[in-house]
Amino acid sequence: MVSTLRPALLTDHYELTMVSAALRDGTADRRCVFEVFSRRLPTGRRYGVVAGTGRLIELIRDFRFDADEVDFLRRTGVVDDRAAEWLTNYRFTGDVDGYAEGELFFPGSPILTVSGGFAECVLLETLVLSVLNHDSAVAAAAARMVTAARGRALIEMGARRAHEEAAVAAARAAYLAGFRFTSNLAAGQRYGIPTAGTAAHAFTLLHDDERTAFASQVATLGRDTTLLVDTYDISQGIRNAIEVAGPELRAVRIDSGDLAVIAQQSRELLDSLGATETKIIVSGDLDEYAIAALAAEPVDMYGAGTAVVTGSGAPTASLVYKLVEVDGRPVVKRSERKATIGGRKVAVRRHKPTGTATEEVIVPQGVPDRRPHDRLLQRSYVVEGEPVARPTLDESREHLRQCLISIPWEGLKLSAGDPAVPVTVIPVD
Repeated sequence: MVSTLRPALLTDHYELTMVSAALRDGTADRRCVFEVFSRRLPTGRRYGVVAGTGRLIELIRDFRFDADEVDFLRRTGVVDDRAAEWLTNYRFTGDVDGYAEGELFFPGSPILTVSGGFAECVLLETLVLSVLNHDSAVAAAAARMVTAARGRALIEMGARRAHEEAAVAAARAAYLAGFRFTSNLAAGQRYGIPTAGTAAHAFTLLHDDERTAFASQVATLGRDTTLLVDTYDISQGIRNAIEVAGPELRAVRIDSGDLAVIAQQSRELLDSLGATETKIIVSGDLDEYAIAALAAEPVDMYGAGTAVVTGSGAPTASLVYKLVEVDGRPVVKRSERKATIGGRKVAVRRHKPTGTATEEVIVPQGVPDRRPHDRLLQRSYVVEGEPVARPTLDESREHLRQCLISIPWEGLKLSAGDPAVPVTVIPVD
């Protein structure tokens, strides 16, 4: 299954203004380097997560303007005839390098580098930022939830709280971060993510009583299903569930109330009914803090929806796309509080012999001195317009898992604090 999104439609008006002017004044083909980075992490966060790169590379490969799109841009005066002809033949022929998907990033980390002619690169700004800002925000929130869950499984179930395409991307980002399942079937088909889910309260309300609803679900799906027990009275719901399905019922789900208290009571009741192996799944506006608060309770799985697909209070990773080099010459922006560092950057992550990350070192227009246990962070994704690396989603998922193991334990705290790994920019001689 491929995305229904037409990548060229993400182009912003002002990008085409610059392309038209650059084509007219002869600067469109000047060799340029753009970098994606964040000036600061969202409040309270100690790391960011690179996510969406795999999606982005495919979108860049397919970035084209069809005849109808070019005609619309010409008719509405967005572009002149010269630019319209250029767009008709557009194909990205430059290079894309960046951090691995699943890599952690910090303020100033050059997570993506796009190089090529000015016009062909500037045209990608909105596409690049819309993908990386969304997916990285979701992945960072999801990673914090995975840490808070302490090994218990999580299911992403936020499709009803997001745009239909964003919901699929969010499910992918959450899985990358360590969620075990998604309820989004489109994400399951498109990315091979395991799917899971159960009936909603509407199914119980449809039937004349709760037992009849449970019996129908079990007759259809067997005992290896999850029954939603909080439509009416939770204790009676659990009794009805076990009476209908027997103690072999796989799980019950609770979606409301004081989950800490209810989880304890539900576990005791299930055990008293002989359903000692029946799992308890909880959901209902859970974020990383709510999940952490349930760490001591007998919960087997968490369902997270709104918080994960909206970045749990940080719906964007605050990434920017800035020009840093023109024809090999570093260029800088000096705006107050928005200054940039000129020149193409190279970054390494330094580690102790034990594998714990200690520092990220960034060098503009140069290469860091390599020390034992250093790890070069950038890799090639696109060379002369052709994708050369396509890490699988499972590979990126494992990469993030290893990265989270590598940072100091303080970096995994949910409380506000300094970035998990300090960043040092080595000045140009």
